[in-house]
Amino acid sequence: MLVLGIILAVIIVFMLIGSILHATYFTSKKTAIEPYGQMVDVYDGQMHVYKMGNGKETIILLPGMGISLPSADFGPLMRKLSEKYTVVCIEYFGVGFSSDTQRARTSENYVDEIRTALKGAGAEAPYVLMPHSISSVYSEYYASRYPDEVQAIISLDGTSTAYIGAEMPGFVKSLLGIAKFQQAIGFTSIAAPIAANKGKLLSVGYTEKEVRDLLYYAGFSMNDNTLDQIASSTDFIKDANRLMYPESVPFFKIISRKTYETRNSQIKISPQEYQEQHLARIGDQVKYEILDGTHFIYLNNIDRIAEITDAFLSGISVGDD
Repeated sequence: MLVLGIILAVIIVFMLIGSILHATYFTSKKTAIEPYGQMVDVYDGQMHVYKMGNGKETIILLPGMGISLPSADFGPLMRKLSEKYTVVCIEYFGVGFSSDTQRARTSENYVDEIRTALKGAGAEAPYVLMPHSISSVYSEYYASRYPDEVQAIISLDGTSTAYIGAEMPGFVKSLLGIAKFQQAIGFTSIAAPIAANKGKLLSVGYTEKEVRDLLYYAGFSMNDNTLDQIASSTDFIKDANRLMYPESVPFFKIISRKTYETRNSQIKISPQEYQEQHLARIGDQVKYEILDGTHFIYLNNIDRIAEITDAFLSGISVGDD
């Protein structure tokens, strides 16, 4: 009992120290970081919109789930694409520099907020949507509802809207709050710089500032908005699946080899079938390519993504049907 008491006391002390560091040191470091772009009023909050380049065509980068600071995370890809295009990164409510919102996390609201933020930032449709992961679902929903505003979609290892898995059990949803507790005691803030491979990030094109900012923001990514997004993933897929994808919107899916070859225990079909069903749902206008890399395919394939973008968009004019 004495040993257990000592262990418990040590854990409490470390939790207390972590909580203090999170509330003081890490919070002050995060607060000192200025938004990279502009803050746009959107309903009950503000969304961060970061623009780079001045090309004729406008590419909208939309982040995957759990990315703490998309404007930094997409930095190298934005710089490469901005050599030819206008590139805009949208940070959802509860993500990056954007504020939180009381609005429900639904596909309709995500798309509505994207459209409102872009209009407020002065961006003009039609857009080339370039979503990562779950944002591919919102992009399909966007194209299905407002096809005239979407010139094309280039999906970066996007979530399939053809496969609808089981609902997340209620007890699992309740466990998501543990992530907020870990954040509050400073665990995430302390672990982020330990887990990160700074040298590798710099070698693939990130700046010192981007890496530093990403690490500070990593300890603040869990909030009610992001947890609701995680809990509602299946609902987002169902929303998009109910709508017919428009034949008028070209679609290119970049698939990571790891995603294509690695079985996911939560998905009852093979990873190849998962991708094939998604491509079939989009229709005959879909194109795809499998690139070496993880789900975060843009970390080591920037040049190839730029080449695919150039080739794919070269045959698409703004006025095409």
